[in-house]
Amino acid sequence: MSFLRSLAPAALLLLAACGGDPGSGAVEPRWDRTTCERCRMSVSDPRHTAQVRQPLAGGRSRVVMFDDIGCALLWLDDKLWRDDPRTEIWVTDHRDGRWIDARRASYVTGNNTPMAYGLGAQDEAVDGALDFTQARRHIFETEIRFNTHQAHLKEQLLEQMRAGAATEK
Repeated sequence: MSFLRSLAPAALLLLAACGGDPGSGAVEPRWDRTTCERCRMSVSDPRHTAQVRQPLAGGRSRVVMFDDIGCALLWLDDKLWRDDPRTEIWVTDHRDGRWIDARRASYVTGNNTPMAYGLGAQDEAVDGALDFTQARRHIFETEIRFNTHQAHLKEQLLEQMRAGAATEK
């Protein structure tokens, strides 16, 4: 019995190592069950999915899923750790769904993406493709121009209500 008790901690460590998060790299979402951290839509398009691996204390990390690279970069923008070299950003290749490093990817425009940012990532550079910095700028400009997520909807509604109340007086 004491022999079995001495093996228990080792067995638990072995099980944790086999079933746990690898600590780096991309992980597969539970397609159609995982929701985007920013917009709460289902993560269901394997050609336009993104994820961020957030560094935590003690060398651990947490993976956050997104339905579009636009959601990932907008969500990441106000995080103090966004530029930490341990922060990983992964995106699926728009052609075959393989996970690739978002910072090293090339982005082609004109794709039909879940949140209409229109960027398809791939690991080869092609003429006219955007690099990561240009893709980020494209996402932020698109968000400002079209207010894709209706982030200011509450303010717009309040303003309309105030304008309506002023005309009634």
